[in-house]
Amino acid sequence: MASGISEILRSERAKKVFLVLALLLILFFICNDLLMPWYVNRGEIIVVPSVIGLTLEDAMRLLDSAGLEGRKGDVRMDREFPEGVVIIQNPPVGHKVKKGRRVYLTVSGGESIVIVPTLRGRTLRDAQFALEREGLKLGAIEYQFSDQFPPNTVIEQKVNAGATVKRNTYISIILSQGKSKEQITVPDLTGKTLSEAESILSSTGLSVGNITYVQSSDLLPNTVIEQYPRAHELVAYGQAVDLFVVQGGEKKKEIFEY
Repeated sequence: MASGISEILRSERAKKVFLVLALLLILFFICNDLLMPWYVNRGEIIVVPSVIGLTLEDAMRLLDSAGLEGRKGDVRMDREFPEGVVIIQNPPVGHKVKKGRRVYLTVSGGESIVIVPTLRGRTLRDAQFALEREGLKLGAIEYQFSDQFPPNTVIEQKVNAGATVKRNTYISIILSQGKSKEQITVPDLTGKTLSEAESILSSTGLSVGNITYVQSSDLLPNTVIEQYPRAHELVAYGQAVDLFVVQGGEKKKEIFEY
């Protein structure tokens, strides 16, 4: 009798467990096949179109026609895309979203623009540094005589100071050659070494002309013993001065007995 009752109870528990499992299975199928698809599809799904390369206005119109909302985001400098063109979109192309989703657009600000610095009155070296600081490059160099500016000073720039140009633009300049009729007193170079004479001539706006090597047992090699034009004569700026130098270890141009 007791065993029979026990079997009945076990049978009832098994039925309850079976019913619970069946109910859970039914709920799973209802959620998976009915509720979830309804929830996912209750709003229309749209594939995000590509608006990269379009102007901001055209991109907004295209997104609106697709049932999406375009929003302008950042502006970034870009060398490849003109100003006002969309270069990045989020969500990206092909992404599936619900109707009415916002799409954020990053727009090109165009190529980086810089302001041309003032070069007039600067030395060549200073002018080049000033251009490089602004991301610009030194272009062609022309030379002209100037009564106002000393030699190797910028007297004119081909792109006016304050103008806006693209980065890496070449800026050409005109450098002063000094006064066209400037008279310079020739320094006395006799007794100087050749290297000293060359340095003195360069610093006074003159240049080294022909070098003639001569033999002398009384003076050290590479000593200047004569010059032409003579010391204290007045000559034009840039005039070449010929030198007569004691023969040394340098290559001989001409050798005379002195």
